[in-house]
Amino acid sequence: MDLRGASAESVAALTDQLKASVSGSVAAAATAADSLYSVARTLRTEPALRRFATDGSIPAEAKTGLVGEVFGAKLDEAALEIVKAAVSRRWTHAGDLADGVERLAEVAAVLSAGTEGGKLSDELFALGRVVGDNPELRDALADPARSTEDKSALLDRLLGGKALPATLTLAKQALGGTYGTITGALASYRRLAADVHGESVATVRVARPLSDEQARRLDAALAQQYGRPVHANVVVDPAVIGGIRVEIGDDIIDGTIVTRLDEAGRRLAG
Repeated sequence: MDLRGASAESVAALTDQLKASVSGSVAAAATAADSLYSVARTLRTEPALRRFATDGSIPAEAKTGLVGEVFGAKLDEAALEIVKAAVSRRWTHAGDLADGVERLAEVAAVLSAGTEGGKLSDELFALGRVVGDNPELRDALADPARSTEDKSALLDRLLGGKALPATLTLAKQALGGTYGTITGALASYRRLAADVHGESVATVRVARPLSDEQARRLDAALAQQYGRPVHANVVVDPAVIGGIRVEIGDDIIDGTIVTRLDEAGRRLAG
């Protein structure tokens, strides 16, 4: 979800408002997540409503009044105030309003995990790997012939009672197709979960599991290099053989034996 200019500024301001409105209440954040995602779906399926809500020539009072009429009986107070504030702000493109409200739904879902933000990031990472490594499951969740309700029921069976409610909420939001693929959505949610808690997120590939002490040293080194805490998801990959490979954003730190041997071979060949 790539929001720029006025749209990015609007989402940033609305995120602060959302955090303040659900602060300290996991239940309020969970309710807001469901409500805001429902609004985003409605905005996508109702182009006339979307155009009206983003038309800069229409007074804000008229827009908030319409929002009250359309959504007032369906939303909790916190979500309704966020949506009213959203239609009062500027958006770079009309379609950005739906994307922005969906991003706020994602933020609310992350906040609904409370103090378990790290566990949420871990579960999203694990689910992404399960879906990516299981073609039958991936195809079932992406099949356009299956209803969203059917796919949601499949996720209930897969995650119900085994994962955080916030993980299940975001997994179901991933079915909307905004990110193109389920795995793409889960990867984006994982980055968002870390960002909401002031962290970066890294994928670390090693030949064998890290000890607790090694994990602590790695976290400290990455935090020092990037100037903020880094939440690392460790993947044990036999192809690594030895050493470590860290992927964080667009950066790749490759200290694996295989890479070192390849580099040595290239130097010898040259």
